[in-house]
Amino acid sequence: MKKDVKESFRLASSEAEAAFGNGAMFIEKFIEKPRHIELQVLGDKAGNVVHLFERDCSVQRRHQKLVEVAPAPNLDQKVREAMAADAVKLCKSVNYENAGTVEFLLDNRGNYYFIEVNARLQVEHTVTEEITGIDLVQSQIRITEGMTLPELGMTQDKIIPQGCAIQCRVTTEDPAKGFQPDTGRLEVFRSGEGMGIRLDGASAYAGAIISPYYDSLLMKVISRASDLHASAAKMNRSLREFRIRGVKVQFLQGVLRMSLLLRDQRALLKL
Repeated sequence: MKKDVKESFRLASSEAEAAFGNGAMFIEKFIEKPRHIELQVLGDKAGNVVHLFERDCSVQRRHQKLVEVAPAPNLDQKVREAMAADAVKLCKSVNYENAGTVEFLLDNRGNYYFIEVNARLQVEHTVTEEITGIDLVQSQIRITEGMTLPELGMTQDKIIPQGCAIQCRVTTEDPAKGFQPDTGRLEVFRSGEGMGIRLDGASAYAGAIISPYYDSLLMKVISRASDLHASAAKMNRSLREFRIRGVKVQFLQGVLRMSLLLRDQRALLKL
């Protein structure tokens, strides 16, 4: 309740003062049921910055991204263009170099709010690669070598997205134990492959030992097709064909209803 804000602020400030010797506080606007939209950017040493369009990362569990879609479905074109322009403007203002991601929250009225810049290549960069045809890892290396974006053929007018790509994460987690990471030996491993399916994984093979010392991500599954629903159908088929034994695996069976979730123009639902 609004009447409780002043007292809650005072208590939180007192706790911060006692713990850290500084009671300064920040207040952030609460956005109800937002969409999480992020813009992939590339900058070079000459001050050039381009965007590679957006990804929708709204399907999350405990603030952990699970499904990423590019381009963002049901996003107003004016909002898309404004977000992209602001992302490029922000990066140019700080002479940003190499790959990065500018992240926003989008409310159901079309208003968007800046979250952060991730100054690195993110797990979900694959969907951007699939719709733009640009190898982001190779681009990072060439920019570091001193090549400019125009020299790489990456002026904004030449970056044109095609089709739709979806990424899902297959993780070694046990749903019966609150998605606790599981470890052990992969006794059986068969992936769902085929046209329009990309698999990114290092230790996903029969006989592999899943260690407790690393992240639970086993493999990324990326589908690409001409439109959203065709891409979702490919993803559904691929996930159904996976066979894994030896460790508990989360396949995100809710993703099998993805095409229905993605029709919601208000927001992608959070799991």
